[in-house]
Order: sequence, then structure tokens, then C-alpha cells
Amino acid sequence: MKNTALTAIHTQLGAKMVPFAGYNMPVQYAGINVEHEAVRKAVGVFDVSHMGEFILKGENALDLIQRVCSNDASKLVDGKVQYSCLPNVDGGIVDDLLVYRMDDKSYMLVVNASNIDKDWNWISKYNTKGVEMHNISEKTSLLAVQGPNAASTLQKLTDINLSDMEYYSFQKGVFAGVENVLVSATGYTGAGGFEIYFENEKAEIIWNAIFEAGAEFDIKPIGLGARDTLRLEMGFCLYGNDINDTTSPIEAGLGWITKFSKEFTNSKNLLAQKEAGVKRKLVGFEMIDRGIPRHDYKIVDEQGNEIGIVTSGTQSPSLQKAIGMGYIDVAFAKENSDVYILIRDQKIKAKVVKYPFYKG
Repeated sequence: MKNTALTAIHTQLGAKMVPFAGYNMPVQYAGINVEHEAVRKAVGVFDVSHMGEFILKGENALDLIQRVCSNDASKLVDGKVQYSCLPNVDGGIVDDLLVYRMDDKSYMLVVNASNIDKDWNWISKYNTKGVEMHNISEKTSLLAVQGPNAASTLQKLTDINLSDMEYYSFQKGVFAGVENVLVSATGYTGAGGFEIYFENEKAEIIWNAIFEAGAEFDIKPIGLGARDTLRLEMGFCLYGNDINDTTSPIEAGLGWITKFSKEFTNSKNLLAQKEAGVKRKLVGFEMIDRGIPRHDYKIVDEQGNEIGIVTSGTQSPSLQKAIGMGYIDVAFAKENSDVYILIRDQKIKAKVVKYPFYKG
């Protein structure tokens, strides 16, 4: 089991630690609901140093990214970030990721922790034109500082003008006295905020500085439990739950990051799928009757015929109701359609709704 550079601090803070993607990670500190509310209403800090980071450099770096990623990275300019995915050859998804353009010959890819080796091997297989690749995951720490008071907290620690930083952009600079820190206006909560990348050796300095700066806003450490409820309220996909090697980006509602203006892995088949229409699609639903949907619960129609499967579900702390995501037959995918979740062999009524569940 790997540790992050901050594992000792999480333990000192009384975090409940769990194995996640090969790492010893905090799932909660004070409790999921308390932490969730802190991010929605104030500011919270997630240690997400388990995520993977790859640097791609050289004349053909963009060409490689274009061939393995679904989105069109040629649209990026220096300092911009793009959400994308790595399609496989069978119609599914190797992983979803972020692409950072440092300059025209240098990019950073941020991938999911559970897929670091898998993604590295996949991209390497297509690296036929000598792109310089560096896996910096093991030496890089990452904090997500999220919530309406995130900018006010972090601005005390840097000369980078955070209020002017557009969504999905980034800058490098001095942060908490540490040089060469990358600050990006990205996140996975829908509450606004920033993600901060730096070398492991600086982790405690930066963590402590952020908590000192955020003390006036009652800043809190946040675990993976609240990270999941926050992203689910926004309808954001989680790899391994809502998307995987067998789910197509078109089925998953990720057509907006699947650009057919270029060729990429399996693009012809995905284009054909888009044009023909999918048989199932990923939708959001909220429970009408009492019950909490869980991963792999069956979705049925009024007669009890199976029409889909739950991929994610929880009791939403913000909405005080149970919500979920799942793949269902397109005939039942329209907004406000009634569906039923099988919970302990009981049909529990739900209705299809649009994302995001939480409107803010």
C-alpha cells in the first residue's frame, strides 16, 4: 500500500483511512455530510496526490495526444486545460483524463490513480514517433482546494491573480513561498476552486500554509467520501463506476469530448455509433420512493423487466434525497420518465432527471 506525502498528517487529524487505487487514503475526517457542506458553503482541501501525471515532450507530442485522445487538443493554447478520454479499440474507455498544454511541444496528462500503469502502457504503445515521456506520478503531490472561499484562501499565498483565472486554465508561479507550483482552475466538485501541483518534499509546507490561510473560513480537510457525493451531485463520471473499458463515450454522454474532426483510436466505429444512435445511455435519476440506489443495482420498468443498471448512487447531502446514475435503454431515458430500482427485490420508484442534480 502506497502512502502520499501527507498520510501522516491525515492520521494525526483522525482520518479514517482506507485502501484506494493502491494508496492509503482518507475517506473521511469529521464525517461525510459535514465535509460535503464545508465544500459547498465555505472551503475544503482534498489530498488527491494518488492521481497520475505524465509529461509528454517533443515535436510529436501533440500528434500522439491527438491519436490517443478523443478530444481535439489542437484547440488548446498555452495555459489551458482540456477534459478528454482515451478510447480503446473495442468501443470502451481506457480512462478519462485532463490534458494541460505547457507549450506547443510540452503537455501534462493527469490520469486516474487506478489506471496509471494501464494508461502509461496504452499511450506508450502508440508512441511511434519518439515523444519523450516522463511518469512523474510518484514524485508529484496534488491538492484540490474547493468551495466558494477557495480563491480568498489561496490568494493570500500567491501573486498569481486567481480571480482572473478562467475555468480550465492554469499558471505556474510561487505559492506559499515554494517556486514552480502549478495552480489550475479545475476541480471535481462543482463548487469552484483550484488544484495545486507540486513536489512531494513541499507537501507539508503547502498543506499547513493553506490551512492557516483558510482558518478564517473554517477550512476543513475533506476525504474521498465527500469527494464522491460532491461529484455525483454534479453528474460527473467516476472511472470504474460510470465509465470503464466496456462503456462508450457516446453512451456515457461524453460526445462533447469526442471530436470527429480528426482520427483517433476507434474513431470510425464511434462515429458510426453516434450516427446510428445508441441503445442505452447514461442518465441521472432521483428517487421518488424511499431507498438508496447502489452500484450494480438493477433498473426495471413498471412490469419488472430489466432495462438498465445503476452505476453510482447516494443520499445527496445538499438535496436531502437519494440520487443516482445508470445506463438504461434509450426508450426510458427521456427526462421525467418513471423507472424503478430493485432494492432487496422491491421495486422502488425513481424518475429520470437532467444533470446536474445540484443547481447551486
